[in-house]
Amino acid sequence: MERGKTRWTPDQALRELKRWCAVQERCHSEIRTKLIEHGVYGDDLENIIGELISDDFVNEGRFAMAYVSGKFKINEWGRIKITAGLKARQISPYNIKKAIATIEEETYLSTMQNLMQKKLPHISGSPQEKKLKIFNFLLQRGFEPALINTLMDQHKKGH
Repeated sequence: MERGKTRWTPDQALRELKRWCAVQERCHSEIRTKLIEHGVYGDDLENIIGELISDDFVNEGRFAMAYVSGKFKINEWGRIKITAGLKARQISPYNIKKAIATIEEETYLSTMQNLMQKKLPHISGSPQEKKLKIFNFLLQRGFEPALINTLMDQHKKGH
């Protein structure tokens, strides 16, 4: 248990976590971490998670959808980075695939294009250096290398 964290009874943990989950979507691994931080282990931990799931406070599919939506629309992340974030939170491959599929291809490509247009004026160097910097920038944001290359080829033809 972390220093400064109060030890929860199972009833207190359930009450606190219901409140915490009502504020925003949470995944199982976040709940598990929170319980362990507050000294709740074993059967108590599993029972609390089970109850949160059965009362629909925690739903992996719903969490994955919210995560994808937020990371794409707000942070402008690509599918690779979003998928890695979901895998790190131990979301099932089925829910990851289903949530990622909600990103519309046209919007996805448009987001890549907009990110590239915003970044270009701030990049210096030779044309090859600029291309490499843009490529690495979009790759770091989690976009697929093949799509980045296609976008850059289209941009080159347009200029």
